[in-house]
Amino acid sequence: MAFISSGYNPDKPMENRITDIGPQKYDKFYPPIIAKNKGKWLYHEILKPGVLVHVAETGDEVYTVRCGGARLMSVTHIREICEIADKHCDGHLRFTTRNNIEFMVDDKAKVDPLIKDLESRKLDGGSFKFPIGGTGAGVTN
Repeated sequence: MAFISSGYNPDKPMENRITDIGPQKYDKFYPPIIAKNKGKWLYHEILKPGVLVHVAETGDEVYTVRCGGARLMSVTHIREICEIADKHCDGHLRFTTRNNIEFMVDDKAKVDPLIKDLESRKLDGGSFKFPIGGTGAGVTN
């Protein structure tokens, strides 16, 4: 009777069956502007170390601020990263293959407040928690 209380119907064993257990498809989590312009990017420019702009055929622009991350991160640190993404990037961010963090915004006016927020967050010793760079003439992770 335990199976019946969980919703399992022995007469219809395939009913409500979960067939794919694992991570959801990655493109479900794209920022809307990335999903809209996938495969339609014309070019990108490095505006300054750590800040890029990608321009699509439609004229849409995505600004990316890249900052250093770590290979191993605490839950507290990841929550802080998510807080920044929620505050400035509608909850969207991405990790690069070298463990850098990229915050993506769809408006140039959002770039400077994001950079100021990242630069204001420091470790107890005074160094930046989120050093901006890793592109162009800058040190990468």
